[in-house]
Amino acid sequence: MTAPPSLDPAAAPPRPALWRRSWWRVLLVLALLGAAFALTLMWERSLPEQTEPPRFDAAQIRAGARVVALGDCMVCHTADGGRPFAGGRALQTPFGTIVATNITPDRETGIGAWSREAFTRALRHGISRDGHQLYPAFPYTYYTRMPQADIDAAYAYLMTRAPVRQVAPANQLMFPLGFRPLVAFWNLLYLRPGEPAPVAGLDAQQQRGLALVEGPGHCAACHSPLGPLGAIPSGRRFDGGVVDGWEAPALNRLSLARTPWTREQLVQYLSTGWASEHGAAAGPMRPVTRELATVPRTDLEAIAAYLLTLQKPGLVAAAPAAAASDVADLAVRRGQKLFAGVCVQCHGVNAPMHEVGGRPLLASSSALQADSPRNFVQMLAQGLPWDGHAAQPYMPAYAGMLDAEQIADLAAYVRVSVAGRPAWPDARKTAQEALQDQQP
Repeated sequence: MTAPPSLDPAAAPPRPALWRRSWWRVLLVLALLGAAFALTLMWERSLPEQTEPPRFDAAQIRAGARVVALGDCMVCHTADGGRPFAGGRALQTPFGTIVATNITPDRETGIGAWSREAFTRALRHGISRDGHQLYPAFPYTYYTRMPQADIDAAYAYLMTRAPVRQVAPANQLMFPLGFRPLVAFWNLLYLRPGEPAPVAGLDAQQQRGLALVEGPGHCAACHSPLGPLGAIPSGRRFDGGVVDGWEAPALNRLSLARTPWTREQLVQYLSTGWASEHGAAAGPMRPVTRELATVPRTDLEAIAAYLLTLQKPGLVAAAPAAAASDVADLAVRRGQKLFAGVCVQCHGVNAPMHEVGGRPLLASSSALQADSPRNFVQMLAQGLPWDGHAAQPYMPAYAGMLDAEQIADLAAYVRVSVAGRPAWPDARKTAQEALQDQQP
């Protein structure tokens, strides 16, 4: 007779740890698949150099000049005092400094060796000719929406500029963002290549404006807030942003301003750098208007028509008025004396600038009516440099003449006595930051 099996657990043979070995194998396979996916995602092939100089007809080059102006390419790719399109301009981002590269047709330091295919890949996918990832400070997430004919025209124009041999300084980015392949994961989240479909309910002019604003113009890139990863949060497009210390106002509240923007005023502003009811373009927007002044008026009318379709519904809130105590404030009284000595020659009611030049009165300035003193303070600190364009106003920079307290006093005076609004509570802190940024 066979003895019955023992029921004593201690006498039972140990169970093999097969389940442990299986889980480790699964995890190992998943890790290898993840690594393979990451490598595939990050790797991009290098495209061959272009050996023969391409040829273009005059009409395509002229069309390219229009596209490049609409895309503001010279604005970012030209350093102060530098050669056009030769790069070197430092772009300040929340993640560090990115230096714009040389896009002249120099073969060694520019894009002279780039083929049409390489140029198209850069604009549609953010990949350089040699295969490295481009940072989204280059707005390829917008340029990807451009028609191929416009990309070809821009290529023709840039490849027929004067080549300049100039190497851009290195970027200064926080760790680990200097490792470019990481941008591939950002692209996976936010890049949607290809031309956008027409939007229902827009007429032909507004559709054209949509193509310009959402494509080469990349307006939302500056006029929207950025999230932790440097992308626009959902539902916040055109809500306003900050660029190089300047406030880029919300483009979806133009009709809710104290003086609502009209299409005619938008066209005037984009083509001349100032609007009769809102003041002058300044900071990063000033060179943009210089570029837009060279494009056909029909493009600007289309941009204005589309921007006015973005307006959020709402009521124009009554702006709070300055109280008697505001007018009697010590800072306001100090600012009044400064204004009389420094500003009244140009900004007084009867100043020749208004009589002859037709410039808007200070009370109409959008910077003065804004909720933040940022743009008013920056304009005092940096001024409006003279660049030889007669249509654009000039104003000297006061960063070396006025200190933060004096700028805050001037801000208090004009805000209360000229705009009729309560003084900004944070003007002095904003002035200190602006002056610190101006130091070498």
